[in-house]
Amino acid sequence: MLKRLLSSLLIVALILGLAACGSQESATNEGSEDNWKIGIMTGTVVQNEEEYNAAQNVIKEFGEEHVITMTYPPKFMDEQETTIANVVSMASDPNVKAIIITQAVPGTSAAIAKAREIREDILFIAGTPGENPNDIASKADVVFQMDEIAMGETVPNQAKKQGAKVFVHYSFPRHMSYPLLAARRDIMKETCKEIGLEFVDASAPDPTGDAGVSGAQQFILEDVPRMVEKYGKDTAFFSTNCSMQVPLISASLEEGAIYPQPCCPSPYHGFPSALSLEIPEDKKADIDYVIDETRRIIKEKGGEGRFSTWPVPANMMFIEGGAAYAKAYIEGELDGKVDIEAIKEKFSSYADTDVQVNKLEEGGKKYDNYFTVLVDFVNY
Repeated sequence: MLKRLLSSLLIVALILGLAACGSQESATNEGSEDNWKIGIMTGTVVQNEEEYNAAQNVIKEFGEEHVITMTYPPKFMDEQETTIANVVSMASDPNVKAIIITQAVPGTSAAIAKAREIREDILFIAGTPGENPNDIASKADVVFQMDEIAMGETVPNQAKKQGAKVFVHYSFPRHMSYPLLAARRDIMKETCKEIGLEFVDASAPDPTGDAGVSGAQQFILEDVPRMVEKYGKDTAFFSTNCSMQVPLISASLEEGAIYPQPCCPSPYHGFPSALSLEIPEDKKADIDYVIDETRRIIKEKGGEGRFSTWPVPANMMFIEGGAAYAKAYIEGELDGKVDIEAIKEKFSSYADTDVQVNKLEEGGKKYDNYFTVLVDFVNY
């Protein structure tokens, strides 16, 4: 109890101190229109290299003088005070006109609320929130999240376009206890029925169980050939678990099967490791390079036209596309803080393909500032 009280007092003291500092700086910078800055908070390079690299890309595009970057703590569930303090620190700079937080981990809503006590004018963008929609949508100006439910339709339809006749869905009871994943599975099953695919609900070992990650991966490597032998090469595979993507890509390519999308659609998810693609240090943030090399290797191995993913990682798009949106807001080019047409334009420009942006509807409530996002596929 005492520790929590002391933490709260420290945060209040920091806010008051930063507010005073901000007032002094505001006087010296008043009237200068070119001193704008965008704050970006991501995970560390160890937590999520894609997000971290996206922030570095924004610095390269806009210049160091226009971007402030910070990270949330690795143990963000236990260190929410640090997340709050870091956001308040960025907001204390009077030249910061927008702050992007991706991923919007637990503590983000409280951080925005504290920052607004000293700055009402900042545009807050939250990507991939870890808090419930009511909380984050009431604090952030704009919220972005992948449309997981819609993938229940898009993934089987993509598999059908690639020649699939059978759709295998790998998961395990723990994941199927999650309402979102179970609902998506059910939609996949119904979609397969509608478009003429045979749906196979396959059970795999839970990587957190006794067999561990290695056991789950070994199962995938052994089961995919069995599935292909039973159903033929025109079988598409999907798994709900991140650790299964590398063996699933490897085995699908080896067996001549179909792989429409990783669980987390991205050129970086599963493909480089499965294909032994070594990415030079100066190319790690170069999505086009990764896609071109992936396409080359898949073609060499005979899998052309049977593998796909999103052309950009969603979180990188939320950061880089979000930064372009924030700059347009700062320069007065948007219709207020929430401009859905501008969001579509910035995301589509970044992804270089069609991007669907829709308002979230949940529990009978429609959110005007919480958007679900779908990106068209890149085919290998």
